[in-house]
Amino acid sequence: MAQYHLRLAHLYGNLLNTYGDEGNILALKYYAQQMGAEIEVQLISIEEDFHADDFDLALFGGGQDYEQLVVSKDLPHKAAELKKFIEADKPLLAICGGYQLLGQYYVDANGQKIPGAGALDHYTLTQSQQRTDSANATRFIGDITIKNKETGQLYHGFENHNGRTFLGPKERPLGIVQEGHGNNGEDQTEGAIYKHTYCSYFHGPILTRNGELAKRMLLQALELKYPTADFSQQKALKIAPTF
Repeated sequence: MAQYHLRLAHLYGNLLNTYGDEGNILALKYYAQQMGAEIEVQLISIEEDFHADDFDLALFGGGQDYEQLVVSKDLPHKAAELKKFIEADKPLLAICGGYQLLGQYYVDANGQKIPGAGALDHYTLTQSQQRTDSANATRFIGDITIKNKETGQLYHGFENHNGRTFLGPKERPLGIVQEGHGNNGEDQTEGAIYKHTYCSYFHGPILTRNGELAKRMLLQALELKYPTADFSQQKALKIAPTF
């Protein structure tokens, strides 16, 4: 039996899983097993309560405009607990639509301004806003590589998004773009980090190609839940690159 037990909330996983984000859960389970831990997953969807104290990790995936709009209408009922979860330093991974919905607002393809949870400082515009040249008024699609300034690690993935996200003063990027477009195609940032919340436009999914990020999240969750345990062996676990 596993020595450690973690609970993961899959937020709106039945609606926001367009890009195979469930693969991030499979990756977390895989690496958790190597670290002597097991992960119990619970889907939290529309009209279902989310209680921050019940979970150690969370995943907020991406979806199409219609599903994001549906989620945005339910999100106010979960916003306070989401903020509580984030401020408690619990690891959360938000991809694409989930990334946008954690912020202040996003503007959809029809130009409609949709309020987010307000848990993070960023906001998202569409490609057409503030860009008048036809060459740039397109989706950001293609392979992308970024470098995390804190660890020096390179993260590899695939981006496909119409949104242009701009970070707020309390956020730092997940990485600096080495190849690709990133958050907005202008400032060379990709994704966001605030406390132990990680946001990205990487599909693929991100954790299946970047196991060191999965390891980082798992260690943060384990150390928070088991503050007196010795995780030196888990920290020494070698993650083979898969890109």
